[in-house]
Amino acid sequence: MALLEAVEISKQFGALRALDGVNITVEQGQIHGLIGPNGSGKTSLLKCIAGAEQPSGGRVRFGGEDITLALPPVRARAGLSIKFQITSVLPGLIVFDNVLLALQARDTLWDLALLRVRRRPVERAVGLLADFRLASRADTVAGTLSGGKRKTLAVALALLRQSRVLLLDEPTEGVWVGVIHEIVSRLKQMVWDMAIVIVEQHLELALELAD
Repeated sequence: MALLEAVEISKQFGALRALDGVNITVEQGQIHGLIGPNGSGKTSLLKCIAGAEQPSGGRVRFGGEDITLALPPVRARAGLSIKFQITSVLPGLIVFDNVLLALQARDTLWDLALLRVRRRPVERAVGLLADFRLASRADTVAGTLSGGKRKTLAVALALLRQSRVLLLDEPTEGVWVGVIHEIVSRLKQMVWDMAIVIVEQHLELALELAD
């Protein structure tokens, strides 16, 4: 059984038909790449799969269940998550606390003071920041980071969600080339337990990653 299926997805914006009968099937352990010029409908497809947009036609199935009409929080709790092209971090918190909260996103504990004294979350957060070359920015307020660093942090947070399917919309845009290699390495390591759909403008990177 496919982990994710988009069947005959169409999307109309007034007179503009952004998607016209699109089909994709993604298996566990697979990275599915979407490439194409700006305006070709890549982001619209991801939004229809994640529930941020309702398709004008077609069905979305996740783990064999029809989720076409499911709300985004329902899809997220089931393990389908998206990192949008627009960077999304908690701008008022420092980088380290952004990571700590992402580590606990599936639990009920949201007390940062308690999280900071728990050994395992702290060790994982420190390790992740080192992997993505953000260790020196751990105490920096996330909203003051450069655009590239915010994008790097957003990708790191997306990879912490332990999703069954992760939708990534241009995760390397504006990111330093050295960190791109770290992102690629992480994606390859983590995909065995999940599936990834990635929209990417860097053709060589997409071809290197995608099955």
